[in-house]
Amino acid sequence: MVNTYDDIFNTALSLPPRLRAMLAEHLFKSLDAENQAEIDAIWAEEAEKRFQAVEQGEVNLIPGEPVLRELRSRSK
Repeated sequence: MVNTYDDIFNTALSLPPRLRAMLAEHLFKSLDAENQAEIDAIWAEEAEKRFQAVEQGEVNLIPGEPVLRELRSRSK
């Protein structure tokens, strides 16, 4: 594996900068795709937990407008 990795890495380094950037982007996107299903499942679970907390009266909801008004006043 080390030799294969080193070979690929050295070959990639020998590419022109534009092609290296394209390769890096494709590799990065491939990592995103691999984890996206897991990330989506975690967020769906979190959304369900929050929904249940609201339905069961475990949290106090605050209307958005007062919150936004407060945030706007802080930034001045």
